[in-house]
Amino acid sequence: MTESLLVTDVTVGDRAGRALLVRDGRVAWLGDAAGAPAADRRVAGEGALLTPAFVDAHVHATATGLALTGLDLHSSLSLRDAVAALRAHAAATPSGILLGTGWDETGWPEGRGLTRHDVDAAVGDRPAYLARVDVHSAAVSTALLDRVPGIAGMPGSDPGGQLRLDAHHAARRAAYGAVDPGQRRAAQRAARAAAAALGVGSLHEMAGPEVSGADDLAGLLALAAAEPGPRVLGYWGELAERGGLDVVRELGLAGAGGDLFCDGALGSHTAALHRPYSDRPDTAGHLRFDASSLVDHVRACTRAGVQAGFHVIGDAAVDQVLAAVGAVVEELGAAAVRACRHRLEHVELTGPDAVGRMREWGMVASVQPAFDAAWGGDAGMYAERLGVDRALAANPFADLADAGVPLALGSDAPVTPLDPWGGVHAAVDHRTPASGLRPFDAFDAATHGGWYAARAEHPQGPLAVGAPADLALWATGETLSAVLAGRSRPACRLLVVGGHSLQPL
Repeated sequence: MTESLLVTDVTVGDRAGRALLVRDGRVAWLGDAAGAPAADRRVAGEGALLTPAFVDAHVHATATGLALTGLDLHSSLSLRDAVAALRAHAAATPSGILLGTGWDETGWPEGRGLTRHDVDAAVGDRPAYLARVDVHSAAVSTALLDRVPGIAGMPGSDPGGQLRLDAHHAARRAAYGAVDPGQRRAAQRAARAAAAALGVGSLHEMAGPEVSGADDLAGLLALAAAEPGPRVLGYWGELAERGGLDVVRELGLAGAGGDLFCDGALGSHTAALHRPYSDRPDTAGHLRFDASSLVDHVRACTRAGVQAGFHVIGDAAVDQVLAAVGAVVEELGAAAVRACRHRLEHVELTGPDAVGRMREWGMVASVQPAFDAAWGGDAGMYAERLGVDRALAANPFADLADAGVPLALGSDAPVTPLDPWGGVHAAVDHRTPASGLRPFDAFDAATHGGWYAARAEHPQGPLAVGAPADLALWATGETLSAVLAGRSRPACRLLVVGGHSLQPL
């Protein structure tokens, strides 16, 4: 039997003077502090707020850790800034591949993004990979291009500019394949430590052959099992016909999907749309798979009782996946499909018909409110790419919630930073006001929603007796309602995962 833990004199929700007992990794009792039972260890909350720990429902841990410990270009205000940062990073990192992420040219005065010439000028003959903020295109050095045979003939290849589509995926595989095991392990530890410090108790790791290999995922899962820190639930984004389900079974993963890239991203003009991009009317993005392959994948997952998941940003990609799910509903029945809780990741552009089908078939929407905060509204990147009308209709959180589609909030780190309170507040303060969530609904989607999305929720909720004891104690004397109303971001004073304390008092 593990040590019991009593957290007493805390505010739970909007009720002060509460206490919670943890035993054997689960919530064993919740009530008034005056009647609290004995425990092996007692933590005096001193009126602090106690909540369920956050669940980040969409993360790339190794890439996040590499951004935390390496070259982060999110704050670059110009092309000149980005090149200067790359040059300084190359000088400070004398060996190995150079990795960076986060640059976004949409606000740069030069009016363009990084090119191979820019990268080569800063790094010389060293391999370098610099992902655009959406991680669906990148500028790379000549030395990295030379490591990818046949890249010049791949879709999305632009030897002088940004790599997109298949060429980008091949370059990213080569770049991350060059990371040595020690650097990889250090990055994974950094990502988990950063999440723990923010009160995140669980991470949904969205792996796949085009994101991070099976060895990377297996190493992350082994690290999470051996060392204290947030839970890691693994997903593998590879079609069943290419062996994706075999990896799911071999590693004991939560699902066969997540970042199964059915399209790309709006910033890189690769998300698949029904109508062309406003700023590039020559393209409407790209669907990456044949419809038959998606039907086969949904069928195989449903028959195996495995949750499928799909990266879908554009409305054409959403509709293609839903058509595949509908075909399997006709074949195997709606009950079999609903039992799997198949996931759609991102779902940035969609309409009422698609939302209705998601609800009918028991699907989960895994969404990233920080995307809207960063790029939404009538003057942001969405408006530039899509035009104002489509931009203001993007990320329809309220429509999904009001229709009864379960929501889970995530960061897609390193695309946007790990920031759970920021995600909750961004979901409420949507740049299109009618699309925002109610405060408690947003908080629920950032906590209980992640458990539901992974088919692991406790039926009475995350603080009910018998629920896994994943808890966060916040350094504030405010109630949850006050934190949500004031848009504050209290510091995590104590994190408990599975009954084990992770953050010192």
